[in-house]
Amino acid sequence: MKVLLVDDEEDIRKIGRLSLQAVGKFETVIASSAAEAIALAASERPDLILMDMMMPGMDGLEALAELKRDPALAAIPVLFMTARVQRTEVDQYLRLGAIGVIQKPFDPMLLPSEIRRILDAAGHAKGP
Repeated sequence: MKVLLVDDEEDIRKIGRLSLQAVGKFETVIASSAAEAIALAASERPDLILMDMMMPGMDGLEALAELKRDPALAAIPVLFMTARVQRTEVDQYLRLGAIGVIQKPFDPMLLPSEIRRILDAAGHAKGP
């Protein structure tokens, strides 16, 4: 499974990549901004986009809206990573098209299994 990890913080990208590749055995593509993520989504065709919510310029919700507007990218599941996990916020993310939310800070040892759990629950299961 190919995951596009999007976060403006270098430390999160490094830890996330290590977790996704070493623990989860996912092919991982990295973006440091929402605009870069949209371009990479078009060229890389990931199976999942794991996106930070709060980023400078375009935030996660704006990026999600851009992805949903493009018929070639609209079906790629988007999973948000954020510290903002109040019920009303999570409900909004889901209503706007995200398949789930992973709370930051995340446990690198558990991140891949949490991704698989959310993908399974949303009906987007893919191996390994």
